[in-house]
Amino acid sequence: MKYFAGIDIGSTAIKVALVDENKQLVGHKISASGSMFYKYAKQSLKEILSELNIDEKDVVYTVSTGYGRKLFKEADENISEITANALGAVAAAKDECEIKTIINIGGQDSKAISLDNEGNVVNFAMNDRCAAGTGKFLDVVAMNLELEVDELGEYHFKSEGTPLAINSTCAVFAESEIIGLLGNDHSVEDIVAGVHYSIAKRIIKLVKRIGIKEGIYFDGGPALNIGLVQSIENELGKEIFIPEFPQITTAYGAAILAHEAYEYENSAE
Repeated sequence: MKYFAGIDIGSTAIKVALVDENKQLVGHKISASGSMFYKYAKQSLKEILSELNIDEKDVVYTVSTGYGRKLFKEADENISEITANALGAVAAAKDECEIKTIINIGGQDSKAISLDNEGNVVNFAMNDRCAAGTGKFLDVVAMNLELEVDELGEYHFKSEGTPLAINSTCAVFAESEIIGLLGNDHSVEDIVAGVHYSIAKRIIKLVKRIGIKEGIYFDGGPALNIGLVQSIENELGKEIFIPEFPQITTAYGAAILAHEAYEYENSAE
């Protein structure tokens, strides 16, 4: 059996996805990027192969993507995360719905991608200037509220008041706002809900730049936050699709492209 690897080297996490000859996802691995992207990406690939009992020589084609894609020297090629994200999203949702709009919230940036009827990218917008609408901001919020980041979704639904306004568009100033709200005896639950709605409003502005089309897919680690998901759906007035493993969509897309590139190269011989 031949296998194909997609490696998404992000600013905060490394995601590895493996597909088989039928483009079926057979396994994935998520690990922190740390300060040595190449070392940890190689280590993550080695670990997933060991866990699945797959010999390294059976991985016949590898595509890297993401922030550090050019650092993975063993990759047969590298592609932009926009292309990989689109491929992965269409494949992940193929049995559920037709994807036309992708919302991706990463560790240090957020993206909105518009697709045509064939799943091709026709437009995209990105916010990489400020962390206030990203996963990193959620990490900072959790730290200031003395919570684990995966507790934020649960606290969102405990809010009994109106979500508090977090108006700052800069993560540093937003953090100061949150500290001020705590000092004024606002509940942690209402602050969490306010944070989620502030992120949702920023995301909607981003999506409006490319045009909102039905068939909305949300990926990236923050897609696991059910409070944030509800906030975005409420702001959009539309239901959004969350894949089973939202963190690995881009790596999955890179693995699919690895399969297609290998097939193309060998069919040309």
